[in-house]
Amino acid sequence: MSDFKFDTKEKFNVITSNFADLSDNTADELIAVASNLLKGTVKNVIIKCNTIQTISENAAFKLQQLYVLFLENNASLVFCEIQSEVRLKLEALDISEMLNITPTESEAWDIVQMEEIERDLLKED
Repeated sequence: MSDFKFDTKEKFNVITSNFADLSDNTADELIAVASNLLKGTVKNVIIKCNTIQTISENAAFKLQQLYVLFLENNASLVFCEIQSEVRLKLEALDISEMLNITPTESEAWDIVQMEEIERDLLKED
């Protein structure tokens, strides 16, 4: 069984996890999958974290690096539906403020669309 489910929309891809623990290994898999999407025509990614109950410290820092990679490639990366234990870990590591995190997938869509508009406006300048 795949650890991820994909849903491709017009402006973004949604990756849904099928695991409870975001360990170093699963973080590496997630990073490989998300990074690969940067090569496509739809680069923006929403990672739905509703099944993830725990995260390793290393995995948390890897998510931060992934977020920076997306910024460097003029693409959006939003994490949604993060569970409380994971959120607390990200906050304790001072990472949560550096990521785009939304309570719902719908709000993540809004962030992606706002960032797309912002990038389009910056191109025009």
